[in-house]
Amino acid sequence: MSQDPNDGHHDHSNVQPAQAAHVAHPALKGGLLALLAAVLFGISTPLVQRAGAHAGAFTTAALLYGGAALMGAWLRRPAAQEAALRRTDFKRLAWMALFGAAVGPVALAWGLQQTSGTSASLMLALEALFTALLARALYRETMDRRVATAMGLLLLGGIVLVLDRGLHGGTELLGLLAVLAATVAWGIDNTLSRALAERDPGQVVLGKSLLGAGATALIAVASGESLPSGVAAAALLAVGACGYGLSLRLYLLAQRAFGAARTGSVFAFAPFIGALLAMALGDRSLSWGMAAGGALMLAGVALHLAESHAHGHDHALLDHEHAHTHDDGHHDNDHLLDHTHDPIPQGTHSHPHRHTPLRHAHPHVPDVHHAHPH
Repeated sequence: MSQDPNDGHHDHSNVQPAQAAHVAHPALKGGLLALLAAVLFGISTPLVQRAGAHAGAFTTAALLYGGAALMGAWLRRPAAQEAALRRTDFKRLAWMALFGAAVGPVALAWGLQQTSGTSASLMLALEALFTALLARALYRETMDRRVATAMGLLLLGGIVLVLDRGLHGGTELLGLLAVLAATVAWGIDNTLSRALAERDPGQVVLGKSLLGAGATALIAVASGESLPSGVAAAALLAVGACGYGLSLRLYLLAQRAFGAARTGSVFAFAPFIGALLAMALGDRSLSWGMAAGGALMLAGVALHLAESHAHGHDHALLDHEHAHTHDDGHHDNDHLLDHTHDPIPQGTHSHPHRHTPLRHAHPHVPDVHHAHPH
């Protein structure tokens, strides 16, 4: 028996070293994808506040996810490159649309009309907490000391930022509570989307966005909400395409790479980005509290990106379909049952395949092949 520095004791006897391109820090790819998704979503919050200032909350949500649907249609990939959605996925997709494309954006849009863009952006940091707790409860994603510390730093940074804004006054409680409701809704959405991380993210974005935009548009029309100007509508569509559509695609790819809890935790950097942009657009509220909170969040992101977790682990017989390459230590001919390539295809592609049972050791994160319990 030998001891893993992060997770306690694991048996390393008869463990084969993983072949091929396993790097020392497998969290780096997922962390960078989540960070880029956070940047796109973070800058969208103060922009939504400006563009949707004179539009109803349901109308704003419909336009945002209308833009996301356009982006999703453009980002779709052929079935040979990414696994297509299945009929069995649509119930989950509908729940994702309810929480992520209806409740979440409507609550945020209404909250942004009651409070400042900086305060709303900072409150969104709590989305990571709900995502991580649900991911741990539903998927049993491992959280070693490094990950727990990183999440603690991100959460502490968010708390410091929110408290700092509260001490400066001028924040409407109902607006912040609405934004808090949005974080809960998006935490549920993030956890639901983990099961679709193997599917074509473009199709997931398109399906979720069409359902959400359609539902909120019907409610907006039925309730007689005011319409924004043509320029504001175009701005909301553009913000939705990048800040919601493209950001969601990157978020799904990050979940595929290193799990729901870690993606949500790194994504918690979005509020800080949004707060910085809000100040750049005229909110002159920079303080030592905001600087301290931002530094804590940066430290948390850095810990995530540097994660290296390794121990001997077993892969059971697994039959699934997802985008993959054949040089990642899990998809070479020796590790696939009744399926070989000659020659092995170059680059990413997708097809149904079955993995043979395997025991080996290498640095890994809770990606699609490493959801084992600890």
